[in-house]
Amino acid sequence: MTASGAALGPLADPAYGHGPLSLGDTPPERLRGQLHTMLRIRMAEQHLALMRRDGLIGGPVHLGAGQEAVAVGVSQWLRGTDRVFGGHRSHSHLIALGGSLHGLFAEVLGKDTGLSRGMGGSMHLWDQPRGFYGSVPIVAGTVPLAVGAALAARMQSTGDVAVAYFGDGAVEEGVVQESLNLARMLKAPVLFVVENNLFSSHMHISLRQPSNATVRFAQAHDIRAELVDGNDVVAVQGAAERLVGHARRGEGPGFLEAVTYRWYGHVDWRDDVDVGVNRSIADLENWRARDPIGRLAAALKAAGEWSDGRHEAATMEIRGEIDQAWQQAVADPYPAPEALLDRVYAARRAARP
Repeated sequence: MTASGAALGPLADPAYGHGPLSLGDTPPERLRGQLHTMLRIRMAEQHLALMRRDGLIGGPVHLGAGQEAVAVGVSQWLRGTDRVFGGHRSHSHLIALGGSLHGLFAEVLGKDTGLSRGMGGSMHLWDQPRGFYGSVPIVAGTVPLAVGAALAARMQSTGDVAVAYFGDGAVEEGVVQESLNLARMLKAPVLFVVENNLFSSHMHISLRQPSNATVRFAQAHDIRAELVDGNDVVAVQGAAERLVGHARRGEGPGFLEAVTYRWYGHVDWRDDVDVGVNRSIADLENWRARDPIGRLAAALKAAGEWSDGRHEAATMEIRGEIDQAWQQAVADPYPAPEALLDRVYAARRAARP
């Protein structure tokens, strides 16, 4: 739906949207591919959750299980030369671009073969060859970088766009408002994607903002915006197609608010229903019934384009890939001690004569 109000309405209701999706005229082969990618993201994150719970991962992991449709729907319209930036919950953004599970797992384990050569862990990911320019745990830290990358693309006349993924909590950072304003004034080809899962760490949006919708900030800056059910990959990709096309044609930035929900708590495998936050078992069960994977699978089955057998085969294929990638990452070496300085600090350049 095109954004026209300041409240999410039924999109924020956990009991909303439990039925199959409306597939519209989206080609079935595209939807089957998106379903496979969402399964790949979900299963990889569930694996990381279990490994962290069992003590096999030393550092924290911020998981986005339940939010897979956002990255998959947006990535449908991106190309390898576009510039994508994430935050501290960015496994899905990386994998949706075709990122390596082995590289991700190795990075989480601090191995030399990791995407950031073992120096970043779960929250500092990089895969520029696939268009992922980086993620950081600093809330909103990459939003202005995406605007800069978009301006560079425009100056280079490449036709590329930049994408900034961030959460509803990040809009409370001043740099986001500055980035929206600058992008609009300079018509930067950037798409701002807010994954509104209603929580900033442990605090519900109703305790932080006068409205549960963030799209009002785009309206304040006169930026073209759309508000969608973030658990409906068909709706996400439709809005993303329009907004990416708008930016790529040089018509200015776009703002996509996708309403979704993370199944896990703020960090690691816990549910966070017993830490004094506005998050109940009943709400969690309702949001799980709004599963973007289950809804798409059900719709494809109803259309005769999917089956329980195909689903099981896809699951087994991905499980094999995950197991192989994990075992390889576990066996990989750690960086040499001297790599700490070599990879964290730039080499000193010789003084000019």
